[in-house]
Amino acid sequence: HPELLHTEKAYVARLNLLDQVFCAKLMEEANKGTFPVDVVKNIFSNISSINAFHSQFLLPDLEKRMGEWESTPRIGDILQKLTPFLKMYAEYVRNFDNAMELLKQWTDRSPQFKATIQEIQSQEACGCLTLQHHMLEPVQRVPRYEMLLKDYLKKLPQDDPDRQNSEKSLEIIATAATHSNSALRKSENLKKLMEIYEMLGEEEDIVNPSNEFIKEGHILKLAARNTSAMERYLFLFNNMLLYCVPKFSLGGTKYTVRTRIGIDGMKVLETTNEDYPHTFQVSGKERTLELQARYSSYARLQYPLFFTAHTEYVLIILIQNAELGKRAPRWIRDNEVTMCMKCKESFNALTRRRHHCRACGYVVCWKCSDNKVALEYDGNKMNKVCRDCLSILSGETRAEGKKKGILEIEAAQFTDSSIMCGFLQYCEKTKPWQKVWCVIPEKECLVLYLYGAPQDVKAQCTIPLLGYSVDDSARPTDPPACFRLSQSKSIHNFAADTEELKQRWLKVIRVAVTGEVPGYPLTNGEPPLHC
Repeated sequence: HPELLHTEKAYVARLNLLDQVFCAKLMEEANKGTFPVDVVKNIFSNISSINAFHSQFLLPDLEKRMGEWESTPRIGDILQKLTPFLKMYAEYVRNFDNAMELLKQWTDRSPQFKATIQEIQSQEACGCLTLQHHMLEPVQRVPRYEMLLKDYLKKLPQDDPDRQNSEKSLEIIATAATHSNSALRKSENLKKLMEIYEMLGEEEDIVNPSNEFIKEGHILKLAARNTSAMERYLFLFNNMLLYCVPKFSLGGTKYTVRTRIGIDGMKVLETTNEDYPHTFQVSGKERTLELQARYSSYARLQYPLFFTAHTEYVLIILIQNAELGKRAPRWIRDNEVTMCMKCKESFNALTRRRHHCRACGYVVCWKCSDNKVALEYDGNKMNKVCRDCLSILSGETRAEGKKKGILEIEAAQFTDSSIMCGFLQYCEKTKPWQKVWCVIPEKECLVLYLYGAPQDVKAQCTIPLLGYSVDDSARPTDPPACFRLSQSKSIHNFAADTEELKQRWLKVIRVAVTGEVPGYPLTNGEPPLHC
């Protein structure tokens, strides 16, 4: 019983943080017209009702009972008061997936929304945890009551007057924990998914009850240009494998996803390599990885057992494209591009919508996908493909296109060989803020390229950094972690996700504006940072 009271106090504190701090502050900002009020309401669902019940009724009753335990040593009757209110939890849990999606969308869409949340998360009351972590608490609370009540009944004598009420309460609570929603049963998995989501910079859409985390582990990648190994990391789920690059962060371990491989159709084959023993190949529909295990026995393991506590891998051959048309491609996600990956015209909702080439997976406009060819992986059915894939698959030769302009360099091409890259919020003069993918390439280390998304094939603009002034002084109208680049009448405003990330960008930019070649924002020779 002391643990029940202790955990209830902590839980009410979390509910108050969600209801009276996060929800109240966001609602206050929404009422200014910054973002829709309904967004805040739909994120927090009925958290106010849950908070009111626990803070005004259940917790005071438990505190009173503990104070008079000597004369009234029972809790079953109090917990029975909880059972009619379990419907509130069913409603909250049903809305949880939608709440997580809205939270992600508006964090990306609105700098003010994001800044409000980050300001609260930086407070001591948050305990260095994100809003998403705190929102998991109600999802996990009902199973917690079930566990505490089972433990209480184990220690309760069979003839104790409190047994009947406690058993009745347990029966109802256990039913709620089992049937209210799958999220209740998978709360630990969801919590782990949230942790990984944060480790991946909140960019990867993995927080979904259908995703089940299996394993994670370190690998080492051998670079093609030298023999030094670079650290990489893998996350394995029931439906995909994420190949990641470590990022330096003062706020804990962070990674950038370099490749996502679907488990469906994945094969694991032992291979022979004269230079590297104990190699095996992981082949998916989208990509192929050739790995080296330290011991030969590991090379025979199937994919759910890739990682053991004492296993290290060396990635020998980086990702290879599967044969065109023979395997289903990995589709570039819509939110990774803002323009057609062939003609480079910007997408819009009416006249130039997004389509996928069924052969290469590129996102293209209707004009560039207005071709059909038989694809082997789809039973030789006719599928829409881009003009380049049509040329390759049909054997036709195409006339040489015009020479690429200065902006027509793919973001992905620069990202793999960059001094610094990552998302920043960007504003030029009085224009609205927008999220852009920024890259300072190794080969053009005095130039900052701005793309709409990480897979865009053409930059929105470039900023030759030489001669620019750098100012990171705080201004009342600016979002947090803001800095400015100015030269004559040209002013470019940027905002990073965190102050620490801002300083890493500034460390590189302040060198580049002097005309000196910037190094990586670390001094130990680590690879480029992907922020």
